[in-house]
Amino acid sequence: MKRDRALAYVAFAIVCIVWGTTYLAIRVAVQTIPPFLLTGARFIIAGLVLFAVARFRGEPMPRGKRLLGELLLVGLLMVGIGNLSVVWAEQWVPSGFAALLVATAPFWAAILERARKDGDRIDLHRGIGMLIGFVGVALLVTPGGAGGAFDLHFLLGALAIQIGSMAWQYGTSRGKYNLSAVPPLMSSAMQMLVGGVAVMIVGLAIGEPRRLTFTIKGVAALAYLTTFGSLLAYTSYVYALKKLRVTTMSLYAYINPLVAVLLGWLILDERLTWVSVAAMCTILAGVALVQTGGRRSHRTVEIPGGAAREETAA
Repeated sequence: MKRDRALAYVAFAIVCIVWGTTYLAIRVAVQTIPPFLLTGARFIIAGLVLFAVARFRGEPMPRGKRLLGELLLVGLLMVGIGNLSVVWAEQWVPSGFAALLVATAPFWAAILERARKDGDRIDLHRGIGMLIGFVGVALLVTPGGAGGAFDLHFLLGALAIQIGSMAWQYGTSRGKYNLSAVPPLMSSAMQMLVGGVAVMIVGLAIGEPRRLTFTIKGVAALAYLTTFGSLLAYTSYVYALKKLRVTTMSLYAYINPLVAVLLGWLILDERLTWVSVAAMCTILAGVALVQTGGRRSHRTVEIPGGAAREETAA
């Protein structure tokens, strides 16, 4: 059990660092590869590779309508809505700002966890943290916060990311509590394939191939996203999710924005204003309050499949 927990934290560290770099890769790739095709290709390729590895390892195919239905739903929520929303938004939203907008993930995680039966409650501490965090988001989507990127497309992208964050967290919650019986590699593969195929079909239907342009940078970014963002980090996320709390998993929202903002500033010359810096600090302060709220009222409980969760103590 200790070894599993240690591996889970290693996987979590991979998620924190690698996913922070994917915002830069998405921003580069989406300039020449339309968002639906980019997302679909990335996850179909990664899903096929993982599926082959899982079968080679002897992991069984999921069976049963309920289990297959959950895999379908989680794949659509996390890949088809959650990841796609970020890719779509980064056509206009700078990579660092996209990561900051995704940093609201712990707020949606707390809200969805509260809605679950026996879920963590939202106490005053967490409520204040969420309010502060959303004030930071409001600062970020002002002309001063967004800098030269501010326009209607920026606002629509920011809204899309929030919708995607809710979908991602809902998929995360369902995956943790309803897919514990599915081995991590097989679970990741099925989710990627379901989401990737659905997104690819939509992309083909709306004529995205007409906008597709092959460049060295675009193909390299797609390869990075597929190999590191999907094969390595997404699988690490699914594995860690089976061992750690949902709200603990959402802590990656601390690290991802810092990595993404730094890379966007250094490599893509993305503009930072004092308002955007203040917004970043405000959002992360809100995340910190949400994460530290209500800790004394929890106890760890094991659930089938080796996963652990925490319940509110009576």
